[in-house]
Amino acid sequence: MNTKVKGYLLGAIAAATYGMNPLFALPLYRAGMDPDSVLFFRYLTALPVLAVMIKARGRSFKLRRREVLPLAVMGVFMALSSLTLFAAYNYMAVGIASTLLFIYPIIVALIMTLFFKEKLTMMTMLCILLALGGIGLLYRGEDGATLSLTGVVLVVAASFLYAAYIVGVNRPWLSGMPTLQVTFYVLLFGLSVFIVRTLLAGSLKVPDTWYLWGNVLALAIFPTCISFVCTTQAIHCIGSTPTAILGALEPLTAIFFGVVVFGEQLTPRIVCGMVMIILAVTLIIAGGSITKPLVRFRKMFPSLRRKASPASMPPQTPPKEGL
Repeated sequence: MNTKVKGYLLGAIAAATYGMNPLFALPLYRAGMDPDSVLFFRYLTALPVLAVMIKARGRSFKLRRREVLPLAVMGVFMALSSLTLFAAYNYMAVGIASTLLFIYPIIVALIMTLFFKEKLTMMTMLCILLALGGIGLLYRGEDGATLSLTGVVLVVAASFLYAAYIVGVNRPWLSGMPTLQVTFYVLLFGLSVFIVRTLLAGSLKVPDTWYLWGNVLALAIFPTCISFVCTTQAIHCIGSTPTAILGALEPLTAIFFGVVVFGEQLTPRIVCGMVMIILAVTLIIAGGSITKPLVRFRKMFPSLRRKASPASMPPQTPPKEGL
């Protein structure tokens, strides 16, 4: 499979599975668990799954000294991004939180442009604007109520941290590492954040039924193992900005489960927003294959400006004869 096609496919899978977070987290919240406890067991359960995947592929767990610090920083970024997003679920509807999270493609594009001199093309800008327009249409408050300022701040913080993670894992110090190994150590260092927080808080709520443990396991596999592995691999295949834009599929996943599982209404405005996001994703996937036909199409229509006639052209000064 072509590397770019593989990258786009992995980016789409990563976004769709990450959008499953509310599907498995909300039942745990209803059972009385807090975000720290949910994320502690999410990361803890995901690590053995990733370890088995690493051993099955014959990979090594060995790290070089220069890789430890970047992995630790990326782990903290990912853990804090998860924590702020999951905390925001307590202040606003999960669909709105998932929608607001996707200001991060803009943040990624700006980071790459300002700090790493990546060219921001017109096609990329068009895709960002289309995706943002679609996300804006998907936004809807509950009975017109004003969104919680605390919830908005938490989601914006999650977006910044996730954007920093996406950019960081594509830097030279980690780009050469196997994807599974990067994901394993990101989660391992991220787990340390929740260990410290639960120790300081002095409380850890443990799931007490098979149903809750099933949600923990699903949370560890789909939006954690599968999503993180696919995200890291997609970044290595196609780069940070396209991966971030493909992440706009996550609100579609949230809307899908909202309609199918939670019985939310699918309005024409929501459908229009979904179409805009899908169009943005289609354009970014097509990439260069769309650019060339557009250029050829434009060349079919010559400029309307008439060429100046010889009579209307200013007289040319005859060249001076040399001495």
